[in-house]
Amino acid sequence: MHIYLETQRLTLRRFTPDDEDALVELDSDPAVMRFLTGGLPTPREEIRDDILPAWLDYYTDGDRFGFWAALEKPTGRFIGWFHFRPDENHDPENIELGYRLRASSWGKGYATEGSHALIHKGFTELEVDRVYAETMAVNLASRRVMEKCGLTLVRTFHQDWPYQIEGSEHGDVEYALTKATWTTNRA
Repeated sequence: MHIYLETQRLTLRRFTPDDEDALVELDSDPAVMRFLTGGLPTPREEIRDDILPAWLDYYTDGDRFGFWAALEKPTGRFIGWFHFRPDENHDPENIELGYRLRASSWGKGYATEGSHALIHKGFTELEVDRVYAETMAVNLASRRVMEKCGLTLVRTFHQDWPYQIEGSEHGDVEYALTKATWTTNRA
């Protein structure tokens, strides 16, 4: 197992092709997919042929950025994933933070714990200048995670989604944290 990061309760490791079933199960939960597809599952073929290969491609550049499977340390159980990757302009100083966890893992602080660890790694080891995260404006649980990690609201915006999702009329939000602010807040 190629470990990327460990926290008190989580191990983040590289994905492998053997993780297909775990990803299909995760993306089949309507609660997990509520703010992404309106609850529709991601087809297995899309995970197998598109998503997982794209995630595995990140590892060709090492372990600086990409997607990682999140496992509970005591059980080794797959609980979801985190990503920490450059923005669409491929700027290695402006990094997007993301997470998707099983509903059974919600409310336990795992999203906050994993996000804190990735932010710390980004600012102390990876020469990241800014971390940002986006979600639907109505996704209050995800917004709370971002706030607990020190990210602050930057903007509300509207984008086209391939799915009609309840609450999309309120738009999306971007939260961000700079290294300078993170460093000041830790002092």
